Amino acid sequence: MAKILLVEDNEMNRDMLSRRLIRKGYEVVIAVDGGQGVAMAKSEKPDLILMDMSLPVIDGWEATRQVKAAEETKAIPVIALTAHAMSGDREKALEAGCNDYDTKPIELPRLLSKIETLLGGKAASGTGTAAA
Repeated sequence: MAKILLVEDNEMNRDMLSRRLIRKGYEVVIAVDGGQGVAMAKSEKPDLILMDMSLPVIDGWEATRQVKAAEETKAIPVIALTAHAMSGDREKALEAGCNDYDTKPIELPRLLSKIETLLGGKAASGTGTAAA
């Protein structure tokens, strides 16, 4: 089963997205700020990271740069999630090291398609579990 690290400070967004991903068969681990996200990328070794860009402690841009700079986490695909869909944000996310970019509110079918593409066949299994 593929493990996804969800780095999201908004409790409502976090709960909604993690429940939907678990129902799709993914294992979901959660970080609530950028610093915790970087640490959990190293400790949890997720298959993919969903990174909110507006985070406390370290923002998503810097957290992604740190994940991509570390030898043990640089290969983990990162999808930037942002409500601030402004011109240039996609380019900024890609420059920070994100592999893809999606806007909020999340459209689950679109996001799942991006997740499945980046996981390259390491898809979800039948049942999911959550860890906080």
